[in-house]
Amino acid sequence: MKQQELTRKATYEINPLILNRWSARAMSGTALSHEELMPLFEAARWAPSEFNGQPWRFVYAKRDTPHWGRLFGLLVDFNKSWAKDAAALALVVSKKTSDYNGGQPNATYRFDAGAAWQNLALEAASRGLVAHAMGGFDREGARRELGLPDDYEPMAMVAIGRPAPKERLDPALCEREYPSDRKPLAEIVMEGKFRE
Repeated sequence: MKQQELTRKATYEINPLILNRWSARAMSGTALSHEELMPLFEAARWAPSEFNGQPWRFVYAKRDTPHWGRLFGLLVDFNKSWAKDAAALALVVSKKTSDYNGGQPNATYRFDAGAAWQNLALEAASRGLVAHAMGGFDREGARRELGLPDDYEPMAMVAIGRPAPKERLDPALCEREYPSDRKPLAEIVMEGKFRE
């Protein structure tokens, strides 16, 4: 059986939306309207966070707009090779200090931003869209190009678009374009005490 033919199977029954969401790279390059894109950010808005601080922010650009080049230019070449066909790019940013304790460090700002990203990803999947988060981008360049205050950390770039056949990708990526499996629960869940 080829890897591309593998289907995901959960050990315990879970919501199929969670099981079947994956980070595809093949996108059609067709535009998303404002009304199609904003519900993804709306879903992110409702994520949980410490003291309901909502430290995340999203800076986005739709393709074929004056803002596209600014975000696209921050990607590493590997990510540019496939994200060029996204309908939008969004930089996830999170505030490192809390609004609720006099500006002291917020220990959960990364965790909270991750929850917001997951909401966005699940909403995209529920609408038949692709949302693929990337760590391969210029963080210092993002800070400069987008005018991020020192108190905000660029966390990840997200490519959003309509799915396309994997053959749209170059051959090396085409071979990797399938939903990946996950580690078994016994490897990631420990009762009572941490173990390697």
